[in-house]
Order: sequence, then structure tokens, then C-alpha cells
Amino acid sequence: MVEAWAEKRVVISPDPSTLADSVAARFLSRVAKRVDDGKLAHISLTGGSMGSAVLAAAARHPRLERIDWSRVHFWWSDERFVPRESDDRNERQARSALLDRLDVPTENIHGAAASDDGIGLDAAADAYAAELARFAGADGPWPAFDVCFLGVGPDAHIASLFPDRPEIQVTDRAVLAVRDSPKPPPDRISMTRPVINGSKRVWMVLSGADKASALGLALAGASYASVPAAGAKGRKRTVFFVDQEAAAKVPPELIDQEY
Repeated sequence: MVEAWAEKRVVISPDPSTLADSVAARFLSRVAKRVDDGKLAHISLTGGSMGSAVLAAAARHPRLERIDWSRVHFWWSDERFVPRESDDRNERQARSALLDRLDVPTENIHGAAASDDGIGLDAAADAYAAELARFAGADGPWPAFDVCFLGVGPDAHIASLFPDRPEIQVTDRAVLAVRDSPKPPPDRISMTRPVINGSKRVWMVLSGADKASALGLALAGASYASVPAAGAKGRKRTVFFVDQEAAAKVPPELIDQEY
């Protein structure tokens, strides 16, 4: 398989609120274009404060009601293996921020199993991989996401792929069980790099001065083994949407305000 990815670009907003509004507007525009062309849209969501902020901003946007959400499928790049009603669960956060307000079929929301579903962590990872395989694309047994949202931690982790751990190196599976996560909760389910990098567009959204170093290293071409965010690449677009504080170490030539 030929690996050809788009150049990484950075789009800067002045503050977290403006950042969330800007990304939400772009997200709705992208989904609308896809479904208006009569196609399905597969979207991979992320957790964290900015992930939820973007979805909440989308929920307030006037364009929301004009989109045919029956043609949109939602997934998560990772999930915390906690009880279904836990506030730590990414799916619960996304439902509260946006999904419960959409006229989207239940079967279009592809959440991973929870810890109280009567299934173990490894089986939950295998089940999620099997669900992805139902929508297999040309590059593997998973859909090619039209947009794959990712948060970036201060340590530069993405999804539940953390620095200097074996999960970031796995290429022969779609979904992994992650144990003893450096960030609580300890048990998680995560898509692997091939699934993330099979996306048409990877949009990483991050804010705050504590993310500046991670962003700088990712843009500088650091090894993805130690800086996982450096290894996330979309086939058509790879964009870091950031606020001014997170952009402190961004080279001017990588800034793209036109996107």
C-alpha cells in the first residue's frame, strides 16, 4: 500500500471559544457537502475538553438542522473502559454535547462496549474492530473517515496511543485493548495508527500553553514512537486547529489561515 499523506498545516484561533466555533463550522460544512452529494459520512470523534467544546459549538450552529444526519455515522478513536453512565466515557460526553440533539439513527452511532456490559476489555476491543470491519474501505477493514478528530495531550498522545508504549507501534490490528494507561482511567480501547491514518482528514484540536511543546515536536517531525501526534496523518488533509497559546512554537510557514 502506498503511503501518501497531505502536508501538515496549522490554523490558529485567538482563544478556545473561537477555536471551538471555527472547527464546528468547518465540520458542519464538510458533513453537509458529503451528504448533499448523496454519500455517507463517517466521522471519528474524540474526547477531552476541546472535543466536547467543538461538538457543543456545532449544536448551537444554525446549519445543524439543515443536514441529513441519517447519512452520517459516528465513531470514536478511543474509549475509556468504564461503566456506560460514567462521565468519563467519551460517548456519553459526545451524546450530551451534540448527538442526543440530532435526528440520527441509533444504528449510526457506533460506541464501544462499556465495562458493565458483561464483556471483558479484550473482547470489547475485538468487537469494536468487527464493527469497523462492517464498513471496510479500500485500505483495510475499517471505514475511511471523512474527518477523524483527535485531541493531543501535553505528552503528545493521541486517542489512547501514548508515548514510548507498544500500542503506538501496532499495525496489524484495527483496535487495541490498552491497560495501565499513563492517564486515568487505566483501561481503554483505542484505534491503531493505520485506522487513524486511513482517514481522509485528520483534524487535531488543541488549546493552552501546556500543549505548545507537543505541537512543536509534532510539527518538527519527531518520531511518532515518542511523539504520537507526529504520526497522525490524513490522506487529504492533516490540520492542527489550535489557539494562540498552543501556537507559541509554530513555524510561520506552516500557518494556514485560508483553510
